[in-house]
Amino acid sequence: MWLRFTSFVVFLVAGAAAGWWLRGWPAACAGLLLAATAWWLVDALRAVRVLRGLREDETLALPRMGGLWGELADRLRRLQRTGERRLQASERRLQEFLEAIQASSNGVMLLDAEGRINWCNPTAASHFGIDVERDHEQLIGNLVRDPAFTSYYANPDPKRNAIVTGSGDSAGRPVRLAVRLHFYGEGRRLMLSNDVTALEQAEAMRRDFVANVSHEIRTPLTVLTGFVETLQSLPLQEDERARYLELMAQQASRMQTLVNDLLTLSRIEGSPPPGRSEWTRLGDLSDDCEDEAQALSALLTAGQGAPHALAFVPPPALALAGSRTELMSALSNLVSNAVRYTPAGGSVTVAWQALSAGQLEFAVEDTGPGVAPEHLPRLTERFYRVDRSRSRETGGTGLGLAIVKHVVQRHGAELRIQSTLGKGSRFAIVFPASRVRADAPVSANA
Repeated sequence: MWLRFTSFVVFLVAGAAAGWWLRGWPAACAGLLLAATAWWLVDALRAVRVLRGLREDETLALPRMGGLWGELADRLRRLQRTGERRLQASERRLQEFLEAIQASSNGVMLLDAEGRINWCNPTAASHFGIDVERDHEQLIGNLVRDPAFTSYYANPDPKRNAIVTGSGDSAGRPVRLAVRLHFYGEGRRLMLSNDVTALEQAEAMRRDFVANVSHEIRTPLTVLTGFVETLQSLPLQEDERARYLELMAQQASRMQTLVNDLLTLSRIEGSPPPGRSEWTRLGDLSDDCEDEAQALSALLTAGQGAPHALAFVPPPALALAGSRTELMSALSNLVSNAVRYTPAGGSVTVAWQALSAGQLEFAVEDTGPGVAPEHLPRLTERFYRVDRSRSRETGGTGLGLAIVKHVVQRHGAELRIQSTLGKGSRFAIVFPASRVRADAPVSANA
C-alpha cells in the first residue's frame, strides 16, 4: 500500500517538476494533472490485466507484476493452489471411500426418491443379478420381484432386516439376503444387502439338531417308560420279565451310544486341531478296527447262519500323525457302518494303501445296499439317514459320518464316497503326505 502511494506521489512530483521547468507554475499545474491522469491510466491497465486473468477462470494465468495489483494476483494464485490441494485431497478421500465400498462384502445401492438405481457396488449387483450399466436408473421394484422384498420396500423399517431370495437361488443351492433400507437426503434411500445364506443354514441346522436329538432321545425314553410301568403294574412270568429287561437294556444302550457320539462331536469341535507330534502305527489302528468289526458282526449275525466275510488287508509299515483317539473314532465309524449296513453273508474289505504322491488311503468297501446318488452329498450331515427304519434296526445314531467328516477336516485329509445302489459302497479317507512317515514307535494315547 505504501509503495502504491509512493509511486503516485512520485508521478505527481515528476509531472509538476517537468511543467515548472518548461513553462513555470501554470505548466507545473498542468503537469501535475497529466501525471495524475497517467498514473490512474497505468493503474487501470494493470487492474484490467488482473480482471482479464480472472475472467479466463485460470488464476494461475494472472500476470506477474509489482505493486498492489501484483500482490493481489499473487495472493489469488496462492489461494487457488491451496484450494486445489484441498480439492485433490478431498477427491483422494472420496476415491478411497468409493474403492472401499466397491471392495466391500456387503452390497450397497443408492436409490432416488422414485426408487431408481443411481449407483451400486459389484456386491449388490451380484446379490440381485443386476447389470450396473444396463440397469442404471431402472426401478428397483422392476428388477427384484421377491414378494418379501416388495412388502418390505413398501413399508421399510431401518431397524429390521428383510430376508429375501438372492440371485442364483436354487433348491440345491439356496441364496438368502438380509436387506435393509435407510433414508437420506430428499427421499433418497440407501439399500444395504448381506449374504446370510450360511447363517440361515446354520440356524436351520441348529433347529434340526435340537429336534433330532429330542426325537432320538424321546423314542427310547418312551419305550423305557412303558416297560417300567408294565413291570410295576402287571404280574409277569420270569421269561416275560427277562425279555422286557433285555429290551430296556437295548434302549438304554441306544441312548448311551447317542450321548457318547454327541460328546465325541462336542469334544472334537471344541479342541484345537491335532498336531504332528503324536504318531500311531497303522498296524495298531487296523488291529483295533478288526477287533471291533468282528465283535459287531458276531452280534448282528447271531442266529442268522451266515456271518460277514471280513477281510483286513495287512497295512504297510507306516505311521500316521494326529490324535489317535480321533483317528480311531473315524476309522471305526467307517468300519462299523459297513458291517451294520451289509446283510448277513455279505463281505467287508478294509485296506490301507500308500499313494504315489506320498498320501495314504484308508478304504472300507462293502457289498451292502448302496446309496442313491441324490443322497451322497448329505451323508455327512448330522442325523441324516437314507433309510430311517434301516438305521433303527442296525442301531445307528446318524452321527457317525458327521464325526468322520470333522476328524478328516481336522487332520487335513479328504473323505471320498463312492456308492452304487444295490451293489455296495466304498468310503475312503486320504491323508496328506505330511502326516505319513515310516513305521515309528507308538506314542502315548491322546
